[in-house]
Amino acid sequence: MIKAIIIDDEAHCRDTLSMQLAKYCSNVQVLAQCRSAAEGLKAIAEHTPAVLFLDVEMPVMNGFEMLEQLPSVPFDIIFTTGYDSYAIKAIRFSALDYLLKPIDKDDLIQAVAKVNRQPELQMNQQIQLLLQKLDHKAPLQKIALPSLQGFELVLIDTIIRCEADDNYTRVYLKDRSPLLVSRTLKEIEELLEDNSFLRVHQSHLINLNEIVRYVRGEGGYVVMSDNSTVHVSRSRKDELLKVFR
Repeated sequence: MIKAIIIDDEAHCRDTLSMQLAKYCSNVQVLAQCRSAAEGLKAIAEHTPAVLFLDVEMPVMNGFEMLEQLPSVPFDIIFTTGYDSYAIKAIRFSALDYLLKPIDKDDLIQAVAKVNRQPELQMNQQIQLLLQKLDHKAPLQKIALPSLQGFELVLIDTIIRCEADDNYTRVYLKDRSPLLVSRTLKEIEELLEDNSFLRVHQSHLINLNEIVRYVRGEGGYVVMSDNSTVHVSRSRKDELLKVFR
């Protein structure tokens, strides 16, 4: 059985999630339902959960602030949240799972299926990356990229370019083989929008710091530091040339 704790300040959300788990995820045992982050911290200390269903938006202490109180995170976390673009972006940036309210049963089943796949060290790294992303104070050096095997922490400045591959993205890195990431190129673009990356084509996102030269043409193309060439679409040409100016 997967032992779980639900932390949410809204009673109907706790009750609904608990009923959904009982109906669709019979391998999950809910050990406690907590109405605040403070109650959640006590329940975590009392029980040994395998997964936490943690609401992001709570009064007094929100879900992210609660995580800052924990010295270590030896369990999986599935965030539950209404739409909050920056919170969701931070969660995606650290390759953690989240469920949008009202929670869809198929999304719930899929999220539960991933529980217990990450070693404690990796989970702690993901949480640290999440909290750094939310901090706003310093530029982030790493991003967590989900792969078919789990996720990899990658230095952002080692990414040369990203190329769409159906619903996946192939990320080309310095001094190593490409990484196939289980995110669309649009999602990767959103995660890297605060860094020096530009979408120059429907299928290509490039690191502007890794451009060696631009060759003119209808759209033209750029040569990257790994000697690869990336075509620039006509609609993106002006935006790219602004960078050079």
